[in-house]
Amino acid sequence: MKKRAYTIGIITNPVSKAGITPLTNLIKIVNNYSENTYIITGNYGKHSCDMEKVTVSSRSYYTKNNTLNKISDHIVLQLFTSIKILQYKGNVTVWIFFLDAHALLFPVIVAKITGSKIIFMPAASIKKFAEAKKSMLYYLLSYAEMLTNNFADKIVLYSHNLITEWDMDLHRHKIDIASEHSLSFDKFTTITKIRDRENLVGYIGRFSEEKGVQNFARALPAILNDRQDLRAFIGGDGPLKESIAASLQEEGITARVDLPGWISHDDLPSYLNQLRLLVLPSYTEGLPNIMLEAMACGTPVLAMPVGAIPDVLIDGRTGFIMENNSPECIAKNVKRALDSPDLERITEEGRRFVEKNFVFEKVVENWKRVLQEIR
Repeated sequence: MKKRAYTIGIITNPVSKAGITPLTNLIKIVNNYSENTYIITGNYGKHSCDMEKVTVSSRSYYTKNNTLNKISDHIVLQLFTSIKILQYKGNVTVWIFFLDAHALLFPVIVAKITGSKIIFMPAASIKKFAEAKKSMLYYLLSYAEMLTNNFADKIVLYSHNLITEWDMDLHRHKIDIASEHSLSFDKFTTITKIRDRENLVGYIGRFSEEKGVQNFARALPAILNDRQDLRAFIGGDGPLKESIAASLQEEGITARVDLPGWISHDDLPSYLNQLRLLVLPSYTEGLPNIMLEAMACGTPVLAMPVGAIPDVLIDGRTGFIMENNSPECIAKNVKRALDSPDLERITEEGRRFVEKNFVFEKVVENWKRVLQEIR
């Protein structure tokens, strides 16, 4: 396949701050093969698109508490996206529906009608989101997800594990494995050796139900009571911010828990180099960037065995896996990880693993295979 043999479009839902990095990474990858790249996005997504040969259409959306307003906004989003797809008809040969945009039923149908090839690249299972959030809107979107999967020419997942975990066996014949994850190892690197760090254990990510962050907060009393020299850290933002702060206040541990708010991507390496352990208690995941970034910084990770995590974290070798994300299980495994006599070796093996497998050139080569197969 010759380079730049396609004109590729990328469609996303409105992008939060956390979505800037994955979208930027994917744009850089497809630009290796796309004559021009068209982006249909919203909110912070427009900040990912300042590159050559990239045309962006973006719309601002605002979070609404009322379910009817959320549904109304979702309809407007689908209309906006569908109109843009029609405007780019004849220009785009491949549409990639990214960051859960695959549940946008009308845009998927419109893209199919225009004759473009369609690739889905879900970051998570909307069905699993619905189960975690117990949200009527997400249950409706999960039905849309089941329908739209039939229209995809290719579904790109982060791991073979997700085929079963996300109930995708019916579409196994058109599933391929690739990711947009590549790291800048000049930026994400070990500054402070694990042995020289203070006793700080933490979480960095979105404050939402599916991330299990509430369970981590509930585990902290047992974690901190076990070791008086230990401090905790919960970095991020999201809808559970106030309830987490209230929980810490109720337990009387706010003096030993730092809540710095949202952490910019530029500041992440500094924060990660302070932690002795990063905890990711998610109910559902694809392939979390923060896990790879932590490992590159020489920070061991304790996580749930969901999504592509077990492909990266091998318990006792490149990281730590916990059986479930109950507060009791989190506390038990934090102690196990921090007390491990092999912590330095595990940290080093984890760092070498991501440096080998998440270099930009290797990720680009994987996408060459994906595009060849839908040619």
